[in-house]
Amino acid sequence: MSAGASAEKFDGATKFNLTLCPLSFYQNDYQQVYVNFTDKNFDICFKGFYNSGSNDDCIVGPKPESGEAKFIIREKDSSYEARAKAAVQTIRSSMKCSVYKLFKFESVSLGSADSGFTDISGCRISGVGILPNSTVHFEKTCRSFTCSIDRAVTSTGCGEQEECDGNGRCFKNQICTVTGPTVIDFQGQQSSVTDRCVYSLVSDSSSGFEVLANFQERRRRDVSFLDSVSLRPAGSKVYFHLEQGGRIKVIPRKLDQNSLLTLNSPVQQFEGISLSKDKNGLTATSLFSGLKMSALFDGYTAQIHMRGRNKQGSNELIIILQLFNVCCERQYEDPVDSQIECNVITEHCNLLRVAPFSSCNDDVDPTPYISACNSTLCGYPSADGLGCQFLWAYATACRLQSNITLDRWWSNAGCSEPQAFCQDKLCSDHEFCGRKHSGKTGCLCRALFASKYKLSGTLGEPAVCRKNSGSITLVGCLLEEKGVDYRVLHLNDRSCRGAMDEKNHMVTFSFDSSNTCGTEIMNNGSQINYKNTIMTQNSSDVITRHDQVFIDFSCHHTQPDIKIVAFRIKDNSVVQHIKSGEWSYSVSMKAYENAAYTRAVDSGVLLNQKIWVELKTDGLDAKTIAVVMDSCWATSKESHDSKPSYDLIKDGCADPNDGTVEVEGNGAGTSTYFSFNMFEFSGNSGQVYLHCKIQLCPKQEDNCIPDCSDEPKRERRAIRRPLKIRDTSFISMGWVH
Repeated sequence: MSAGASAEKFDGATKFNLTLCPLSFYQNDYQQVYVNFTDKNFDICFKGFYNSGSNDDCIVGPKPESGEAKFIIREKDSSYEARAKAAVQTIRSSMKCSVYKLFKFESVSLGSADSGFTDISGCRISGVGILPNSTVHFEKTCRSFTCSIDRAVTSTGCGEQEECDGNGRCFKNQICTVTGPTVIDFQGQQSSVTDRCVYSLVSDSSSGFEVLANFQERRRRDVSFLDSVSLRPAGSKVYFHLEQGGRIKVIPRKLDQNSLLTLNSPVQQFEGISLSKDKNGLTATSLFSGLKMSALFDGYTAQIHMRGRNKQGSNELIIILQLFNVCCERQYEDPVDSQIECNVITEHCNLLRVAPFSSCNDDVDPTPYISACNSTLCGYPSADGLGCQFLWAYATACRLQSNITLDRWWSNAGCSEPQAFCQDKLCSDHEFCGRKHSGKTGCLCRALFASKYKLSGTLGEPAVCRKNSGSITLVGCLLEEKGVDYRVLHLNDRSCRGAMDEKNHMVTFSFDSSNTCGTEIMNNGSQINYKNTIMTQNSSDVITRHDQVFIDFSCHHTQPDIKIVAFRIKDNSVVQHIKSGEWSYSVSMKAYENAAYTRAVDSGVLLNQKIWVELKTDGLDAKTIAVVMDSCWATSKESHDSKPSYDLIKDGCADPNDGTVEVEGNGAGTSTYFSFNMFEFSGNSGQVYLHCKIQLCPKQEDNCIPDCSDEPKRERRAIRRPLKIRDTSFISMGWVH
């Protein structure tokens, strides 16, 4: 059909050629048109006959009354063009030709003179037509497109660090990174923590939601690291404490419940918080005030990821606030590590500006990450994977904030494939999980805890000596640092090994009277010493890669000091307390009226009256120690070396010059007894002071009982020579007539 030809009738699906008068439909040009009548509509399409499921460009109108229409192409008509431009102000181009569809509708024949006008030459965005000088909003992408009168398209959408929720609303997608001593907040601002305190990272007063970061030292006292993350869900009174090793604690917790949480499924719900654990660490997800928060913690780094629109219309909730102000604020200064090469560190940290990291630089600014990397590693040894920690933190921030995955970044950076460090390795509060010299991970001592031991050059606490036992405790994390396996250590008796406390990892070796564990008992005159040794077991291997351990420790009893007590006869006993280190004991001397030692002397004593005296100790182990009464004598004055004096017991035996003295149980146990007939000093005031020199004797050699046979005195002394001591010890009592 040529332009200007007569009308062509049609009453069904018909295809017409528009080569002579192409049509522009929302910026797409067409040279053919498909028309059809359906049950209810009259369809004009440009890509094929109308199909409700297709993405065709169509004009759909009501079905004509007659069920037929006419199609005609006409040449330019100036009057028609003028009417169209007058009706639609956005039509500015000149008419070249026109295409008509003529049909009867509601008994009225509609032709060119009865036409209405609309502009179909607007803008097209993603297959959608936009009328000139109008705006269309796409809810799924949160973008608005405006088609100008000149058919130019402009668009607006979510801002930087925002995402679309699919319902036409934008929300912020923000990241707060906490790694080492550094906090990079949601606005990309960097702060450094120099103490060992707890800080609030996120705090929402309206819901009570809170995220806390706890900082502790590791290998140096003057550098702090993120140690754990605590979350309090909205409306909750408990904190979920995410720790190194993948451990989760609930604080506070009911007394009848364990504070440790065990995750038995991929994702578990607890009081409005979702918790999960995988090879990359712990993830906690929670909602508050219209925001969705996810906290990822791998034991060294935390990523706080915020998504959503706050109900108050603001997401600016993040301010670093110090929570606790206690001794955690104290600052320390350790010697500079001369082995650190800062120029090498700087080169390593600047990897964040080259590929593959550079692909994310426009979305996540690497500057604070590089600064944190430099400042930390220039003052702290690159141990425990710290050199790769900042790179991993940046890669994770790129993935969470901008959905950019940096493929295999670790291979070019000399790092291992990222995964949670020390996963399932649980350390006590004074420890952190780090890498040992062997390359394996272990629980190492925090610098503050270890400082007193390293200053004294010890591996544990001093020996603890009790009544019938002794023990020594070594610090498990110090042994770990030395590469010593506590399980190969033993005392002199190889069956006596250390026991590790599962909570604090302290290793204790002990012995007692029922199992001496090869303890050596020695008498040096002034003390009874108990000595044992912690050592590594003998190995038949040709080589060893562990430090050899040989630690001597000892406990001792100190011989009693001189103490003289004067009293009237009704005060018939004296008790002297002796303390030696952690081992303490007492010695008492008491007078009795009968041989059964049941009736204490509580009245006047007659001359020549028989008196029984008990020397008794409390706090000594009768299996290993004996009390030997070396000598007893009387004086008229309080001083033990005053004159005149009178001997009752000499060399552990009754003085044969006084026929009334009898000695019982001397050197057999921890008590000894003797008796004599009362006397007074001639020509004196009637005061009598009784003094006894005693000593403690180790029973190992079975030599504590004096030989009181009738053999010559010199020979007796020779037999008892092992009992001889250098320091004199006394206990005294006095009678006043």
